[in-house]
Amino acid sequence: MLPPYVSRELVAERLPLIFPEGTPNRAYCTRDLAASTVFAMLYIGAIEHTDIRLGPVHVYRMTDLQALNSSDEERLSYRSNLRKRSFEVPGKRWYADNTREPIRDETLREGLVAIGAVIEDKNVPTTSGKPRYALKSDLATLFDPELQDEKLEAAILKWQDEHLNKGALARVSLMRMGAVGQEGVLVHFPNGETRPLSHGPSSQISRAVVEVFAKQFLEKPAVLWLSESSNKVAMQDLRMASAIGLDIEAERNLPDLILVDLGPEHPLIVFIEVVATDGAVTARRREALFELTDKGGFKRSQVAFVTAYSDRESVGFKKTVTGLAWGTFAWFMSEPDKVFVLRDGVSRLSSLNQLLAH
Repeated sequence: MLPPYVSRELVAERLPLIFPEGTPNRAYCTRDLAASTVFAMLYIGAIEHTDIRLGPVHVYRMTDLQALNSSDEERLSYRSNLRKRSFEVPGKRWYADNTREPIRDETLREGLVAIGAVIEDKNVPTTSGKPRYALKSDLATLFDPELQDEKLEAAILKWQDEHLNKGALARVSLMRMGAVGQEGVLVHFPNGETRPLSHGPSSQISRAVVEVFAKQFLEKPAVLWLSESSNKVAMQDLRMASAIGLDIEAERNLPDLILVDLGPEHPLIVFIEVVATDGAVTARRREALFELTDKGGFKRSQVAFVTAYSDRESVGFKKTVTGLAWGTFAWFMSEPDKVFVLRDGVSRLSSLNQLLAH
């Protein structure tokens, strides 16, 4: 039995709804090549719990004329005869033969298979050229043209809840949280104070740093400085900064956030740059901020640098990761209990075994 016929346009329209912002490797799951691949699976009936499987050839040899042939007879003929040399597909191919690699490696293995939308038949030997991919059956139902409006939305949300892993769901939720509402962002500080920030992705990350990162990675956190693009002196606590010997000057080129951990015997100063699009802790930026703590008499071992992002899939991270300074950290609000360490090799820990032990 073949699933209901759907157009590639309908598939392309629904993929971004099924895999929203925040989905790992979302581009591989929602681009035109992904729509073509999912369409081809539905077209030939390569669905989980059947013995029909798709290979990249089913995608790159498809044409507009063939795709419009919606009868079961035409679909079965394409499925059964495509691999025969004598079989001619009417019209111009969607893709060249060399597209098999991005279909297999990016769209399928790194995208749809990795996210749990497509299964790969492990009974097919790795070296075999036989088709091996099939669309998960419960995902296939989301492309039923009869499913519309509220029912479609409910079905998509149910699928996401059941099939996206915990990390993916967290990313999606955070992205949705940052995409709605224009009333601003209210930040709750460790001392119980609240401060409003203007709406925007940088403010969302700043709030996560104060409310989540600080509690997760500092013993007794306090906020010394919080700035934002619309108001560079949105919050200062000059008395606290002065009490620990840190001279904060509003006119200086300060980072987005300065936290202090008052838990250790000697306070730890944490400089944080928030990156929505640009502005990471580079080597030059790190040295400039060290001047501030050097002046205050802090040992450099009492100073930490963190670049905060929304997610590892974000444009800001991909744009700035190569410029991150060694000896700093990166933190992602979509993975709040983890920190990315750029070890500079200065410590005695040099072997992988030693690094793993710590």
